Amino acid sequence: MKKILLLISLAALCQQAFAQAAEKAAQQFLRTLDTGLRAKVQFSWEDAERFNWHFVPRSRKGLPLKEMNDTQRAAAYALLKRCMSNNGYTKASAIVQLEYVLRALEGRGENDDYRDPGKYYFSVFGDPAAGKPWGWRVEGHHLSLNFSALENKWMAGSPMFMGSNPAIVPDGPKKGQQILKEESVLAFGLLEGLNDQQRKEAVVAEKAPADIITGNKRKAWLQEPPGLGYAKLSPAQQQQLKVLVAVYVDRYTKLMADIIWKEIADAGWENVHFAWAGGHAWGTGHYYRIQGPTFIIEYDNTQNNGNHVHTTFRDLKNDFGEDMLKEHYDSAHR
Repeated sequence: MKKILLLISLAALCQQAFAQAAEKAAQQFLRTLDTGLRAKVQFSWEDAERFNWHFVPRSRKGLPLKEMNDTQRAAAYALLKRCMSNNGYTKASAIVQLEYVLRALEGRGENDDYRDPGKYYFSVFGDPAAGKPWGWRVEGHHLSLNFSALENKWMAGSPMFMGSNPAIVPDGPKKGQQILKEESVLAFGLLEGLNDQQRKEAVVAEKAPADIITGNKRKAWLQEPPGLGYAKLSPAQQQQLKVLVAVYVDRYTKLMADIIWKEIADAGWENVHFAWAGGHAWGTGHYYRIQGPTFIIEYDNTQNNGNHVHTTFRDLKNDFGEDMLKEHYDSAHR
């Protein structure tokens, strides 16, 4: 019993240290900004802008990379790096740089403003030094990462969206680059290994939806998960599914990922389902969803002849830190 309590205490201390480090990184970023830039980047915690997220090219609030100097950009990226695993940070950074590739493939000029890696916006919600709820977001075309924190104790990172157009770069200096390769290859491997009966249950539609179904909804909600249940997979297939889920969960820091893994396990892997729609080969429109009581993963590749990927991870309890905040407020009013 003492050993269990010690492990719990150590986990809490590690989580607190991580939240404090993220808070410090946010403070350092804000300190690099003058009054005008800080007014662009910082919103109150209660501001509805916190929930105004999307992953398409559009007008955005916040401070874009192109309006930052080198010191400010370095501080902004340091905050991002603090809240992601190395793999997650690498993917996010590569998505930003992919705007150069898309600009060239679409034949736009070097000064084009539509496909612009400088149009990724950083926003901070609340005061990361106040000991109260705060959060931050980085967002642009094909990237939306939303983080929420509370009193140096917890940090949540959902919704998380990562996309890639092109999914596989067809030409130029970056030819063959596939930023979200694991998300695609591992899912096809799982599908291909299913027997006829399993595939009959897993494939829920012959045509893939035009995009991820949850979109940019304020709350992710879908009906009871369709598809093939975890219990109907062989042990080897169950491991394949877990490896695929890990591609999404392990984009976060280890401490954040450990919390998500525990929530999935506590809710029961037997309640997780894998569903597929559309084509069974690359180059045809396809979609999959992995859904459990605590999370939804969606992957859609239907645009540009099946070479344009959208992926999302939604924490059904803790989008925008809601469960974290509810627990805090409930405890405060007991």
